[in-house]
Amino acid sequence: MIDRAGLAEFLRRRRESLQPEDVGLPRGQRRRTSGLRREEVAALCHMSTDYYARLERERGPQPSEQMIASIAQGLHLSLDERDHLFRLAGQHPPARGVDSEHISPGLLRILDRLADTPAEIVTELGETLRQTPLGVALVGDAVDHTGPARSRGYRWFTDPASRAIYAPEEHAFLSRMYASGLRGLATLRGPGSRAAHYADLLLARSEEFRVLWDAHEIGIRPHDVKRFVHPEVGALELNCQTLLDPDQSHRLFVYTAVPGSESYEKLQLLSVIGAPSVTTR
Repeated sequence: MIDRAGLAEFLRRRRESLQPEDVGLPRGQRRRTSGLRREEVAALCHMSTDYYARLERERGPQPSEQMIASIAQGLHLSLDERDHLFRLAGQHPPARGVDSEHISPGLLRILDRLADTPAEIVTELGETLRQTPLGVALVGDAVDHTGPARSRGYRWFTDPASRAIYAPEEHAFLSRMYASGLRGLATLRGPGSRAAHYADLLLARSEEFRVLWDAHEIGIRPHDVKRFVHPEVGALELNCQTLLDPDQSHRLFVYTAVPGSESYEKLQLLSVIGAPSVTTR
């Protein structure tokens, strides 16, 4: 059963404890509010201000699990705080571990400070959970996928368009890397895991994947330098740094170019023009 008073108080306290810079928002010169405004939290949680305000006023319908998860992420809650929020809302907390899509506050704080850098947070199966604006400009919106297609490895073998952003000479290596990575995960997580399920789907759909799967390659690591071909700015060579959240196997990928290089200048241009037409679907 929903605890409306407890839920409202918890939401107010968490909102008031956050500052704009904590969540990647500008403070502004005339700000008087202590903590975040309701409309700012609503935007972070991808819901209307009216809906969020009713929760803080102990009104409105019982929030769905999806809505509570969105609020937990928008308020940068820890896993313990997320679980507490679910219970206050009368819902069972989601499972923890490698299948969890709740991003840790630490990774979110880092991502929020990378607005001028291509970066993304992904699961161990290559499902993109968050991107910076320049990350979207570089490779397209990788968050807005559903089902198995959320996995970049799955898209690689089932959607030829997903390969267009990568240099053609890299394709053979990337195919081997994705097959190798999925085999390692399917073995690690075991039968019945999502990794094993994705492997079964790909074995049924892709001849290329079947050939690579039968090769039993393991441990093929990604190159430190990624080679992209962007439709607006052309070829880019970007270094990729990775930060791992070991509790949930989420990875933060940050793409940078050598200062003064041609790729650096192209990234600067991309940050200005954006690329709304780019897609990895």
